[in-house]
Amino acid sequence: MDDATRTAAEAAAFRRLVAHLRDRSDVQNIDLMNLAGFCRNCLGDWFREAAAEKGAALSKDEGREAIYGMSQAEWKAKYQTEASPEAAAQFAAGAPGHAAPDGKGGGGAKGW
Repeated sequence: MDDATRTAAEAAAFRRLVAHLRDRSDVQNIDLMNLAGFCRNCLGDWFREAAAEKGAALSKDEGREAIYGMSQAEWKAKYQTEASPEAAAQFAAGAPGHAAPDGKGGGGAKGW
């Protein structure tokens, strides 16, 4: 596969993932973090960082809005539920390496 085709396929897969996460508003960020080590906020941050590498400046809120399809605050008001004690405990036990490529952390209890 040539580089242009790979990039186009990766972009299409990313757009499909974002659409899937928008459709699955029942899936909470803490559940994503506990199961996969990343959440919608991480994707928004990664999107912002990738844009910056290409010379496009986005704020943290703009990066996350690209993933949520609305402001993070609006998404939280519409869809976020209280984390169960079990989910919160699981997150607390595994939080130090949450979605950080360098293993130094990067998650946080307030991100869900």
